[in-house]
Amino acid sequence: MAQYVVVPALTVTSIPDDLPFPQAAILADAVSTPYAAVTGRAAVRPGEAVGMWGIGGLGVHAVQIARMVGASPVIAVDPLESARERALSAGADAVLDPTTEDVPARIRELTDGLMLDAAFDLVGSGAVLAQTVACLGRGGRSVMVGLSLDDVRIGPGLFFGLLSQSLLGHLGYEKRHLDELVQLVTTGRLDVSASVSALLPLEDVVDGVEQLQTKRGNPVRLVVQPWA
Repeated sequence: MAQYVVVPALTVTSIPDDLPFPQAAILADAVSTPYAAVTGRAAVRPGEAVGMWGIGGLGVHAVQIARMVGASPVIAVDPLESARERALSAGADAVLDPTTEDVPARIRELTDGLMLDAAFDLVGSGAVLAQTVACLGRGGRSVMVGLSLDDVRIGPGLFFGLLSQSLLGHLGYEKRHLDELVQLVTTGRLDVSASVSALLPLEDVVDGVEQLQTKRGNPVRLVVQPWA
């Protein structure tokens, strides 16, 4: 029913003719939320060490965006081998398996003891958020992007204060972020083409949801085209 929906003109982002519709479709939320978190909420700067926990639809784009703005190293953490491979393909410098590795110790090694400037919980888990905080260095920012009802625990407040660390919540994006992403993708600064796992006709929506739930075929984003 999209052709019957009326929205304020100020909320609409124009899609250039040379930007494929499926790529434009996934920019909202899947790309714009981590983009706003990395560039805005955490204000990641070139040369800063960052960690990404959870390399799904949000996490893979967070890795790309962090690399695009010059973060170094970009470290991805995920228990799934397929997700870690996805992170490497997206530009991560290192990947870690939290089920078999001591993540804080490995991050200390990878950052020469400095730990992370910014860490992102893209899962939405109290345990994950606590681990992001444990991996922060002086002045580090931990950003909760994934939503959770879990209690927030950051460990001893003494260390959190002495190291001038920050715990930040984040949700969504502003229209300007979406406008900026359209420009970045159109000019080739950011490539999200690999994130469109498949195009589905409307009658295959139920199967598409099942693919996402079971991770069958390792999908990132499925785009529904009612006219396909």
